[in-house]
Amino acid sequence: MSDCDTPTRQMKKGGSVSSFIAKYFLDGQLLGEGKEVLAAETYRRAKGVLLPAIFFHLIWWSYMIKHEHFALFEDKWYMTITMIFGSTIAGATSEGGASVAFPVMTLAFDITPEVARDFSFMIQSCGMTAATFTIFYMGVRIEERSFTYSSVGGLFGIVIGLEEIAPRMSDPQKKIGFVSIWFAFAFSLFWLNRNVGRHVHLEIQNFPGKHCWRAITLLVAGFIGGIFSSVAGSGIDICSFATLTLLFRISEKVATPTSVCLMAINTMIGFGWRQFYMGGVAPESWEFLAVCVPVVVFGAPFGSVLGSYCHRLLLAAFVYVTDSVQIIAAYVIVNNNGDLDNELLITGILCIVFGAIFFTVFSHVGLYIVDRVDIDQSGNPLEVDSRMDNDI
Repeated sequence: MSDCDTPTRQMKKGGSVSSFIAKYFLDGQLLGEGKEVLAAETYRRAKGVLLPAIFFHLIWWSYMIKHEHFALFEDKWYMTITMIFGSTIAGATSEGGASVAFPVMTLAFDITPEVARDFSFMIQSCGMTAATFTIFYMGVRIEERSFTYSSVGGLFGIVIGLEEIAPRMSDPQKKIGFVSIWFAFAFSLFWLNRNVGRHVHLEIQNFPGKHCWRAITLLVAGFIGGIFSSVAGSGIDICSFATLTLLFRISEKVATPTSVCLMAINTMIGFGWRQFYMGGVAPESWEFLAVCVPVVVFGAPFGSVLGSYCHRLLLAAFVYVTDSVQIIAAYVIVNNNGDLDNELLITGILCIVFGAIFFTVFSHVGLYIVDRVDIDQSGNPLEVDSRMDNDI
C-alpha cells in the first residue's frame, strides 16, 4: 500500500484494528544522526517530559503562593481547560498553541486580538520551549538548516510585523485573515497527499546548492512566518511546515518537530519585543498566563512525544481538521457578532482562493525539484524515507 492510502482504505483492505493502530499511532520515532543510542536509555521519554515541567512548576508555585493569585482560576478557568488541548496539539503538530488559543479567545470569548496575541507569545514561551527541550533531549530528528535560517528570518519578520503591520489591521481582519490563509494551506497539503506513491525526504537535498536559493527561501519563509506571528501569535511554525512539506518534500515527521522548535524561538522574540520595546504586553495577558502555565508545560512536551510516534499522514490529518474547524468557527462567530460585512467576506474568500493557488504552485515547484533538480552527482535519486511508503 502506498503512503498516501488513507486509514479508511487500509481498513477496507482487511487491515485489523491492531495493524491500523500500529501503522498510524506507533509508527516509531525518527531520530537524528548519531542519536540512536538515546532511545535505549531507560525512562528517557518520561524524563524529557518531566524535567522542563518541574522547572516551570517550581517557578510558578513560588510566584502564585507569594502573590496569592489562585483566585484568578475562578474567572479564567476556561482558558486552563482550553490550553490542556491547545498545548498537546501544539507539541504534537505544526500548529502552535496560538492556533487554538487565538481563535478561541477572539472568537468564542470576544477577547481582543492584542490580548490573545500577547498571551500566545507568553504561553508558547513556556510550553513550546518545554516541548523543544523534550525534542532535543529525546534526539528527535529535525531539519537543522531550516531551524537555523528560518529563525533568523523570523526574527526580522516578527519585529517588523509588530511595529508596522499588526497595528494597521482591524480586529476582524486579523481573525479572518489568520484562519483563511492556513485553511488554504491545509487544503493544498491534503491535495498533495492524494498523490499515489509520493516520496518524502528526511532533509533538504543539495543544500545550499549552487545559487543558494534554498537558504534564501528558508530566510524568506521565516520572515513571512514572523509577520504572521506578529498578528496572531503563531505563523512561523505553519509557514515553515508548508515550505518543508510542499516545496522541499520533507516528511511531516521531520517538519513537525522542526516547526515546534522554530515557534519556541520566534515566540520568545515576540514576547521580549512586546515587553521591553513596546511598552509591555497587555496586563490581562499575564492573568491568562498564570492560569495556563501549569498545564501547558506538561501538555506541550507530552504532545511532542505523542507526535513523534504518529504516522506522517496522521500528523497531516491534524492540520486538515484543525484548520477546517477554525475557519468554520471564525466565519460563524464573526457573522453572529455583526462584523462580517461584504468587504471582509470578499477579503476572506480571496485569501482562501489566492492562498490555495499559491500553495498549489508551491507544491508543483516542489515536484519539479524532486524530479529534475534533486539528483546527486552520480545521477541517482537522493535518499527518501522509503519506510513510510510500506505497510506495517
